[in-house]
Amino acid sequence: MRKLIMGIDIGGTKVAGGLVTARGRLVKSLILPTHARRGYAASLSQIMAVIRQLHDAAGGPGALEGIGLLAPGPLNPHTGLVINPPNLPGWKNVKLAEKVERQFGVKAKVENDANAAGLAEVLFGAAVGYRHVFYVTVSTGIGTGIIINKKIYHGSNGVAGEGGHVSIDYQSPYRCGCGSFGCIEALAAGPAMARRAQVRLIQDHLAPSLLRDLTGGQLNRVTPQLIAQAAERGDALAKSIVEETGLFLGVWLAGMIALFDPDAIVMGGGVAQIGKPLFQAVRNTIPRHSINPHLARRTPLLPAKLKKNVGIYGAAALFLRAGVEAENF
Repeated sequence: MRKLIMGIDIGGTKVAGGLVTARGRLVKSLILPTHARRGYAASLSQIMAVIRQLHDAAGGPGALEGIGLLAPGPLNPHTGLVINPPNLPGWKNVKLAEKVERQFGVKAKVENDANAAGLAEVLFGAAVGYRHVFYVTVSTGIGTGIIINKKIYHGSNGVAGEGGHVSIDYQSPYRCGCGSFGCIEALAAGPAMARRAQVRLIQDHLAPSLLRDLTGGQLNRVTPQLIAQAAERGDALAKSIVEETGLFLGVWLAGMIALFDPDAIVMGGGVAQIGKPLFQAVRNTIPRHSINPHLARRTPLLPAKLKKNVGIYGAAALFLRAGVEAENF
């Protein structure tokens, strides 16, 4: 009997779970609210409920290769310890992997979302065929994962891969959530895009822009999605915001290429869904800020493939065997 892998993606609002084959095909999925605001006992109960239902659907512990758990950080993937995540109130030094193993009799692993998503893209997503990959997701924040020889690089303390908190302008007036100034997350993530557009519209209140119409004049409603819509319709201000975001990302990724020399870069997340205009701006920028322009130009920048259920795929990837041919889906 074939064994399945369970992937569990734990967020502040929902717990998504699924059963995945060794070739990366999702055969069953389930979502429950996390009830995080009700505290540790309530949210843990919801997580266990998702695992229990999928465990039963798979046919019990003998049918499962393992249970991958994506949990909010900070965490220690070596020990399966969830330390003190801001969006899971009451969680402090929770031995999540140990709890799951004890209750269900199945091997469990804990990982952060960007690391696991990067591994999933290498094993059965956009980067199939590559071994050394730098993964980045650009949305509300910027998360990264370093995949070396088809394995996650964790570093000596298990916290490697925080590329979103690399500063490209330490004199920037914009402070990142981590406390530093000029981190790429503070300059190029979704909220940073919206902030730059708002500042420009306020500073030049006579400047025409579709963003004024799309927000009904309420500039606090500007989002990356609205910026993308306006840019697609030819709005000059919105197009400049997309170009500037691509510039920031390109400068930063040129540094990542110089540091890691990856086979490929995979970029996903909500902001990356802007698509061709953003990717082209990044590609144009990278060689201009690289020590080896000709090599940097040849490094593929690939859009992430695993958009829907990426958390489930990422969690399951913790137990996927490198070298198994992925199914097309």
